Amino acid sequence: SNVGEILQYARDTRATYAAGGRVPLPRAIAEQIAGDTEGRWFRFRGVRTRDGDALPIAITDAYIHARHADAVERIDPAQSTLFRQLEDTAGIAVHKATQDIQAVSASAAVAEALGIARRSATLRILRCYFDGKGRLFEISVSHHPGDRFAYSMHIDVEG
Repeated sequence: SNVGEILQYARDTRATYAAGGRVPLPRAIAEQIAGDTEGRWFRFRGVRTRDGDALPIAITDAYIHARHADAVERIDPAQSTLFRQLEDTAGIAVHKATQDIQAVSASAAVAEALGIARRSATLRILRCYFDGKGRLFEISVSHHPGDRFAYSMHIDVEG
């Protein structure tokens, strides 16, 4: 229900990112997003693990809008979540985040990164982060192996 809950997941795990240059968004991702997805985006590939676990619990491709090139240069891939670093370096505040969760089969690249068989079940989480002007500034696409991750929600019933 809030960005703090996304950060809880980040606190309980560790991600290591590597910069991947400027790329257009993959068509399969761009088609699922309501917002400006044109142009080239800064790409980061991350592997998320839990302390003590040898196998990754997620592989993440994160894309940052090109208008934040100055801030991207100051991102430390070994530090906190990318959107938090953008808040600190570019003065961007997350005004809204969307999250779409879908069961998908692992592509060859995702399977290799996660150490699973191609076409294995994964949980894909697509997150979009918007600033106060409603502009999309970061997109992340995470794939979680079906046997290493569970998504839990707790809902308070009003009554």
